[in-house]
Amino acid sequence: MRLPVLRKAPVADTSAVGGVVRLDRRTKNLTKRLRPGDIALIDHLDIDRVSAEALVARRVSAVVNVSKSVSGRYPNLGPEIIAAAGIPLVDNVGPDVFATLNEGDVVRIQDGTIFRKNVAVGSGEVLDGERVLELMAAARTGLSSQLEAFTANTMEYLRRERALLLDGVGVPEISTKLEKRHALIVVRGYDYRADLNALRHYIREYRPILVGVDGGADALREAGHTPDMIIGDMDSVSDSTLCCGAELVVHAYRDGRAPGLERVERLGQNAVVFPATGTSEDVAMLLADSKGASLIVAVGTHATLVEFLDKGRSGMASTFLTRLRIGPKLVDAKGVSRLYRHRIRTWQMLMLLAAGLVALAVAVAATPTGQEWLSVIGARWNDLLYWVRGLDT
Repeated sequence: MRLPVLRKAPVADTSAVGGVVRLDRRTKNLTKRLRPGDIALIDHLDIDRVSAEALVARRVSAVVNVSKSVSGRYPNLGPEIIAAAGIPLVDNVGPDVFATLNEGDVVRIQDGTIFRKNVAVGSGEVLDGERVLELMAAARTGLSSQLEAFTANTMEYLRRERALLLDGVGVPEISTKLEKRHALIVVRGYDYRADLNALRHYIREYRPILVGVDGGADALREAGHTPDMIIGDMDSVSDSTLCCGAELVVHAYRDGRAPGLERVERLGQNAVVFPATGTSEDVAMLLADSKGASLIVAVGTHATLVEFLDKGRSGMASTFLTRLRIGPKLVDAKGVSRLYRHRIRTWQMLMLLAAGLVALAVAVAATPTGQEWLSVIGARWNDLLYWVRGLDT
């Protein structure tokens, strides 16, 4: 198993950092509201890579976490990304700060202490680059227990969903035709922008069915594509994308509860409900496989054990089993972008150019002007031959 490479990160300057507070206990909801210079107040145990990259992309001035950014259970990838960006990360300030501060408050952070109107409202440890390296090294020792828990969750998921995994029981009927088509499933996860850009020729040539998993549907539209299907609990996809004409599949709990269905119906859209345990990306893959897709290309999904653990959810065991279920039909976008090359070869281009020149010559020769040009060219050619022959004598 390949673990993240720890690099020496720049030391963040927390001597005086100020800004407007934006707070939410769900980091992915908060990132939608953040503006450059804001201070992000989160409640995120073991910050994962996707959340950290989203915070960095929003160019926040500081991140304040009421929980432990590195609990020591496993070497999660997020804190190193925040520290490497030079963003102060104030860790484990305690839950009371959420009750004390309000959205829009202006605060100042100095040496790990948070001040509002010069009154201290909370404090925590500043995780600079050196401290993150120490915590990550210690977290490696927690991998064995996490692997045991992951294995137990995997077996539990297999027990509960064996009918779905083995026989496709419970897969709903959909109108989108996937049989013998490629399906491109996009999750707004690791490197999704770069992967979509690398696949632009593949998408243009093969025209796969485009499936957005929640916010992955917005990612498709940002890249200039229109999703054919949107799958998920519909909590992180925009209203405009939900109304873009794609077929909607709401991921519901196993007991049939579908909180996202209310939002879809409120927008006047129809949806199919798919009750299943696990993550929405699993549901998307299982649906594509059950409906006969010949190839499933995954963008932004989780592929390695460290990424499964970094997600921080026991449900990621379902992704592991889903990948085993689909087998060689599933490929990750990075593999496609490395193996796929535009199928027009150089010799084909040269032949096309030659054919075009011949066609142009024939067309020109059929005109009076063209015939005069040919006569002139023929005369010049004869002059050249006489001159060459004169060199030999």
